Amino acid sequence: MATAQGMSGIDLRAVTQELAERLPLWIDKVYKFDSRTLGIRLNGEEHAKYQLLIESGRRAHLVHIFPNPPKNPPQYAMLLRKHLSGGKVLAVRQHGLERILIFDIGKRDLTYHLIIELYDEGNVILTDEAYTIVKPLRHHRFKDRDVVPNAIYTMSGTDPTGSVEALASVLKGDERDVVRALAMGCMLGGTYAEYVCKTAGVDKTTLSASAEPALIYSAIQSLFAQLTRARNPVVSAKSCEPILLTDGVTGGIAEGVADGVPATPQFALFSDALEAFFPQTKAAIKKEKPKISGADKIRKYQEDAIKKFETKIARTEEQVAILYENYSLVAEVIRSLDAATKTHSWQEIAKILKENSLPVAKKIVAIYPEDAAVDLDLGQKIKIYVHEGVEQNAERYYAVIKKFRKKKEGARAAMARPLPKKKPVRHDLVAMKKLWYHRFRWFMTSDGVPVLGGRDASQNEELVKKYMAGGDLFVHADVHGASVVIVKGKTERMDEVAQFAASYSGAWRSGHFSADVYSALPTQVSKTPEHGEFVTRGSFIVRGERTYYRNVPVAVGIGLVLEPAAAVIGGPPSAIKPKAKIYVELKPGQYEPNDVAKKVLRLIKQGISEEEGRELKSVLNTERVAAFIPPGGSDITGQHEG
Repeated sequence: MATAQGMSGIDLRAVTQELAERLPLWIDKVYKFDSRTLGIRLNGEEHAKYQLLIESGRRAHLVHIFPNPPKNPPQYAMLLRKHLSGGKVLAVRQHGLERILIFDIGKRDLTYHLIIELYDEGNVILTDEAYTIVKPLRHHRFKDRDVVPNAIYTMSGTDPTGSVEALASVLKGDERDVVRALAMGCMLGGTYAEYVCKTAGVDKTTLSASAEPALIYSAIQSLFAQLTRARNPVVSAKSCEPILLTDGVTGGIAEGVADGVPATPQFALFSDALEAFFPQTKAAIKKEKPKISGADKIRKYQEDAIKKFETKIARTEEQVAILYENYSLVAEVIRSLDAATKTHSWQEIAKILKENSLPVAKKIVAIYPEDAAVDLDLGQKIKIYVHEGVEQNAERYYAVIKKFRKKKEGARAAMARPLPKKKPVRHDLVAMKKLWYHRFRWFMTSDGVPVLGGRDASQNEELVKKYMAGGDLFVHADVHGASVVIVKGKTERMDEVAQFAASYSGAWRSGHFSADVYSALPTQVSKTPEHGEFVTRGSFIVRGERTYYRNVPVAVGIGLVLEPAAAVIGGPPSAIKPKAKIYVELKPGQYEPNDVAKKVLRLIKQGISEEEGRELKSVLNTERVAAFIPPGGSDITGQHEG
């Protein structure tokens, strides 16, 4: 059943069927409304029009009206339009009963898969025919898979409800009673698991291994048949369901009736019921425009200017990220063209590139002889100066960011007297779901790579023995009493990693403002001592050559992030600043960790509205903040807006 937290696998099966019944469909246009919500306009036969709303990690269904799209389409929406607009939807399918919806889309002689994940934080991922990722909405690196460009998208192989044999295998290997095995192992959820047990005539307390798979499989197929041919959508106080259960199974709809809110069928489509159940989207509703005073007009102009500066800053930061994502390709182009300009004119180079069929040459889409520069197509155009290195080119973009940040501050300074307007009230703040690595020290680098650190000797042991893989990097401060730090992938921001390792080490406790840090490969790290040596718990032997980072300054930022989900985050200030609505910076000092945590919490709360504070009670507390406070004394050196 669908709840305020999102749709279940059963709900998604019903929506998948509704979409499949409308095939053939064609992709018209793709929109991105905010960091987690997208929309797809679909064209059907006989001029039929449909609108699919996708809120990653929560829901995907047809709606009658979209939210207001942004004036300038975000890059991800433009990328999906480029690859999918005009394409024919060949199939709409669900992966088993998992909350994964897949569109197979044909365009010319190519086939794409658009994969919509509705579990955990969710994602929307575009892949090619072989499931090689073209671009995800959000980049992630997990222990067992990567969701980044050029990686292969993987899904679990077995559907427990796909056959009697698959179901029998799951039930036999589950030690719980049959209702729990169906609810969790087969992803039916509690209400439908009880329904299946009752339909099959099986006592729900029967041990899973003793249950009769054939009877249960038949009951599951009967449930699926209702979802396919006899949907009867209803909405109650706490849930939305694709079918009305009338066999006396408690929970779900019965709860809504008990609350005095009758759950009566009233919707032709399950999507209609979902649209009514979930909070109203920020749709385009025409209202009479209020009269605006001259002062308000000036303020509006200033606010719009600041938004434009922020957009320019965000786009330029994204260009820097793309530049570093394609570091090797850019470096190769610079080397080749720098050498070519010494023996050829730019006109000759342009002719050679035009005749060259190599993929690298095709990436060069424009030439600027007067600047000794070219445009590279890396998802968006990136201007590269061929007589400068990758870092020098990146510095040009950083200069643009600095310029517009200065303009932004100037615009803010010009707003002498703030108008007495209420801040917009947020009603869509969702707490970040707890992930497996949140019990360690952790942060995400500016280029999206997870970095984990041990809180004590036990966690140091666990990180190395259980979670360190071949593609990771081992990092450690060159002082006694430091966290083991594991970098879960390749990053260009080793400055942030080194600062993280230095800050959560004995250097902070001793009041030092810098420390040396080194990195090594997993193969160099061992627990096996030489003859006569002893290795204490949480310590390791690193053999071979290490890479050192000297005099790394220690600093920790702790802030509040609201998108895509609300959470307290911490780590190097440069990694925290772009993500946080407000953050506080710490240096080694005199105040105890508990006192500092209380002060940091108070400063963060001062930077948000009362309404946001009420919505974030479960997120903003001393315990969440204290998790990122380094051991030893600290001083607060500043409070900043992200």
